[in-house]
Amino acid sequence: MSDDFLTVIQDFTDLGLAPPLLKALEKEGYEEPTPIQAKIIPHVLSGQDVVGQAQTGTGKTAAFALPLLNNLRQGSKRGARVMVLAPTRELALQISEAVERYGAYIPNLNVLALYGGEEYGGQLSKLRRGVDVVVGTPGRVMDHIRRGSLDLSGLEALVLDEADEMLRMGFIDDVEWIVAQTPPHRQIALFSATMPVSVRRIAATYLNDPVEITIADKTATAATIEQRFLMVNTMGDKKEALKKILETQDSDGVLIFVRTKMQTVELAEYLGEFGYKATALNGDIPQNQRMRNVEMLKAGKIDILVATDVAARGLDVERISHVINFDVPFDTESYIHRIGRTGRAGRVGKAILFISPRQKSMLRSIERATRQKIEAMKLPSVAEINRRRLERYKQRITETLASDCTVFKNIIGEYCKENQTPAEHVAAALAKMMQGATPLFLEDIPERPVPNRPERGRRKPERKEHGPARPTRRATTVSEEGMCRYRLEVGEMDGVKPGNIVGAIANEADIDSKYIGRVAIFNDFSTVDLPTGMPRAIQKVLYNARINGKSMRLRMESETGGVEDSRTFHAARKGQKKSRAQKPVHSTKRKNRNRAVGAGR
Repeated sequence: MSDDFLTVIQDFTDLGLAPPLLKALEKEGYEEPTPIQAKIIPHVLSGQDVVGQAQTGTGKTAAFALPLLNNLRQGSKRGARVMVLAPTRELALQISEAVERYGAYIPNLNVLALYGGEEYGGQLSKLRRGVDVVVGTPGRVMDHIRRGSLDLSGLEALVLDEADEMLRMGFIDDVEWIVAQTPPHRQIALFSATMPVSVRRIAATYLNDPVEITIADKTATAATIEQRFLMVNTMGDKKEALKKILETQDSDGVLIFVRTKMQTVELAEYLGEFGYKATALNGDIPQNQRMRNVEMLKAGKIDILVATDVAARGLDVERISHVINFDVPFDTESYIHRIGRTGRAGRVGKAILFISPRQKSMLRSIERATRQKIEAMKLPSVAEINRRRLERYKQRITETLASDCTVFKNIIGEYCKENQTPAEHVAAALAKMMQGATPLFLEDIPERPVPNRPERGRRKPERKEHGPARPTRRATTVSEEGMCRYRLEVGEMDGVKPGNIVGAIANEADIDSKYIGRVAIFNDFSTVDLPTGMPRAIQKVLYNARINGKSMRLRMESETGGVEDSRTFHAARKGQKKSRAQKPVHSTKRKNRNRAVGAGR
């Protein structure tokens, strides 16, 4: 198929998607397809197998989810009709949530995420009721197929997402086994950032005359743009962070990007309540009004534009000193377009990205696309904010004194004489009157820290040791307080890395990775420190769990100590409510803490 048709695709309506999907896209704020969506969707809609080579963050989830939902045949609930395999539980959850949003207006659509670390009971119950779309990690999908709880006989389409990552994490054999269980005439879409030999072999073996689409990396951003990111969790956190940044940054014009048209209006009004000269810029605003808003920004009549991607396209205002990504862009290309609005004409610009811990994979994709390391930033302290407020307050006094104050000077002089009151006391009273009920300074209240968990799927290069690895004295020392040492029957000879161990345990036992202690890898076994009190049922799950295709057979080095009290272990599990009387358990720092965790089932 020729790519000439791409020149006329300017909107999702040009792709032939069904009205329920277009309605969901409008609600989500999608205004036009990304390059990979424009290229992939027509082929998937036509039923062809596809191989897409593109980085994370290019919009590939919508590229396969939208056409597969469009083609989904309404029928019996005998088994899954679309299945997506992803390397980690985080990615599986993100994809399943995206599919649910895209299919929000499709009647009776059932989407289920299958991953390790969650009880089988809930998953089995949902599978018995019937599902349309399954998104899962290879290990847990294999388990359900073997149990007979996941029926693939009616599968219409299979997606292999981040195939090279599944290869790197040791799942490629599992993936091939799963593909072999699917019907011969199902459609397959394979996506990978790179195309190693094993991934190409899968494509050649299982895909039927696939169309290959490659999305080339874009050029790096200008060196005059200083890029930083801020870790935030909630909408309230983002609003508070935005206020503090605007209050302490020396800025000229500011461009703030959000995802939806409604948000542009809401955020502009929110900033206006705090005295900022802000206005919205979105596609629903008439063209002549948009032009006036831009001209006001150029003239300094307003200082902040809150915009969507499409509305800000082509915006060229030299005084824009800051671009703030209040919402993470849908893809790396959008990010590059956004921050390109600053740092122009040789001027230095600043770009700030608000991002949540779950979106760290997008941050890495942006770094690869821009070919720049994006440093974390810290919010200004209360002391810094109060110092800036005091400076501005004094500056206002200086500017006012430069004007004619004769009338008020006479009034105050008369008042001081009549009441025998020092002039500075009267000045303080007048200042308080003007300030009103709003405090001039912030109260120094400790802020709630944002958890910054290691990102799964990334690790630092391992230091190679020559010759057989031997247990060292350090490695066999007693675990620290609150931790027990466990032995795993997988080691260096099995190609195991610390990230594989941490990821598998975190997923299967549902333990936050920050509570997993020291990891030591030897030739044919490994050890790991875990919180005391692990229940026998979870020990059994971990005993049978697999890393790089091999059962870890995890068991305690010593069957004494820590088993009698399970409170420590449960405090470390994700999603568990901590007792108010019980303080959370913090494990000791392990040598591999900064190695991002890897394999998850």
